[in-house]
Amino acid sequence: MRPLAAALAAMVVVGATAYFAFLPRWSGTWVFWALAAGPTIVLSALALLWARQEGLAGEWLRWKPGDFTLGFVAAAALFGVAWAVVRLVAPVGSEREIWLVSLYAQIGDPRDLQAHVALVAPAICAAAFAEEVVWRGAVTRLLAQRVGSRSAWVWAAVLYALAYVPTAWSLRASGGAGGLDPVLPLAALGAGLLWGGIARAAGRIAPAMVAHALFDWAVIMMFPLWGAHG
Repeated sequence: MRPLAAALAAMVVVGATAYFAFLPRWSGTWVFWALAAGPTIVLSALALLWARQEGLAGEWLRWKPGDFTLGFVAAAALFGVAWAVVRLVAPVGSEREIWLVSLYAQIGDPRDLQAHVALVAPAICAAAFAEEVVWRGAVTRLLAQRVGSRSAWVWAAVLYALAYVPTAWSLRASGGAGGLDPVLPLAALGAGLLWGGIARAAGRIAPAMVAHALFDWAVIMMFPLWGAHG
């Protein structure tokens, strides 16, 4: 398969399964988690097999001192930006608050998630690892063959965001209040640019994996952007 076609195929697979994952019928169920993370985990396994054949796996996954610190700082910065944007664009009581209500309802009751932390924590880490392997690893490398390595990480972030555009329809509130839900596509674009920039600067994706996992853990388990702790 040609590089661009492979990158676009990854976008289509993730986009299609994300649409179904975020349908209200799967709200707070294991089906949501399976659809949201499962296909990307499968794609990451294929990406690692390809990377091993190309001699890239060691480069992607190489770990150096300071990677955790870099990832932590990036996650904290991204959380701060996300918190500020939410308070500005979709504050409590506004019509657009429904965007966050729908998203967090889909993820599940925080009390249930905390009660099953032994399952949720590995799921978040596995999903973050898989997404970084696919998007900051394979897709970026494939796009570099077409657009060059200097801008490939930007285009990978764009495809990452486009993959979540279908969720704007599946998360749309009943009756259309608040319109289409743009939270995930916009979040994917901003986060994808940050994580892609980190991977580009570091020459490996380990720091981006740390940043991704910590950010997801923060907004899902510790400091939700909407809800009792919002």
